[in-house]
Amino acid sequence: MIPTANADYHAAMAKLYYNYSTMNAGKSTLLLQASYNYRERGMDTYLLTAQLDSRAGEGHIASRIGISDKADTFDANSNLLDTIKTRLTKGPVACVFIDEAQFLNEDQVWQLARAVDDLKVPVMCYGLRVDFQGKLFPGSAALLALADEMREVRTICHCGKKATMVVRQDEHGNVLQEGAQVQIGGNESYVSLCRRHWRKAMGDTPEA
Repeated sequence: MIPTANADYHAAMAKLYYNYSTMNAGKSTLLLQASYNYRERGMDTYLLTAQLDSRAGEGHIASRIGISDKADTFDANSNLLDTIKTRLTKGPVACVFIDEAQFLNEDQVWQLARAVDDLKVPVMCYGLRVDFQGKLFPGSAALLALADEMREVRTICHCGKKATMVVRQDEHGNVLQEGAQVQIGGNESYVSLCRRHWRKAMGDTPEA
């Protein structure tokens, strides 16, 4: 999404966007680039990320290629509609960006939808679609239901096919089939795979 110089146009066209993928597909890079595009044209943006993911330092969004930016944080108790309203009292915002959107809960996704509808501010969410067991995160499920527009951010499996799933590994590289849905980690903990190789890693051997 490349912004134009007309902020009124963006307010009139406010939508809830969901950009989803597996791990290590470059979601944060795309978020930071889109925010930069706005700011380069003199339009302010508002960045939020999950408080529980502090790998880049609390209140920061960082990409694997080395770019980063400051952000406010949210947790399970945050009212994001109120958060956005408070930010708007300080000045106009051309777009709100949400990183790690899989950690939103259903109520918070509705709060973002109300911000779009009632406050006329575009909201762009970036997050994972499914966890290591192939199940939707609550935030992802709600965004798939409520988002006005969705886009898949693609990455590839080691076989060259599109990766749609992710496996979790222990410190020895063994694939884990059970555990809490949320466990923060990066390349040392997660590997993105196509569905066929995810099945094989999880013990569901595909037929020849």
